[in-house]
Amino acid sequence: MAKKKIAKTNAIRLLDLQKVPYQTITYETAGAIDGVSVAQKIGHPANHVYKTLVTTAGTQKFYVFVIPVEAELDLKAAARVAGEKKVEMLPLKDLLATTGYIRGGCSPIGMKKLFPTFIEHSAKELDYIIVSGGKIGLQIQLAPNDLANVVNATFVPVTKP
Repeated sequence: MAKKKIAKTNAIRLLDLQKVPYQTITYETAGAIDGVSVAQKIGHPANHVYKTLVTTAGTQKFYVFVIPVEAELDLKAAARVAGEKKVEMLPLKDLLATTGYIRGGCSPIGMKKLFPTFIEHSAKELDYIIVSGGKIGLQIQLAPNDLANVVNATFVPVTKP
């Protein structure tokens, strides 16, 4: 029986183009798709699974934060590292138009534009992290430094204790 081929998303195309080592992980999309549920579905510890959050600091100013699925973004810390007075979560209705991705399938890799990106500093301690592959049901496992290089990210503390 032939292996099921995974459709290439922008995230996967970009990783292939830059010859970055990664693994794809698929999961059943029925039921909950929150980060903790996805970690359970794919059989990896939640501290290795990261979510992508997009914030805004006004018109056409967007910032991307990649944090553990169990963590909460500290908006004050996020604003500080972004060099802004204040940032807020991008309204869900604007996510697709801004990033090219939908909720639950938003990858930090391959967005419409390369926005300033910040990865929670605890990721540096891990040998791998898992982020969305650009669609619901698809995750990408890669080294934190490889992700940082691809999206030109900085490792910073941005989650609530």
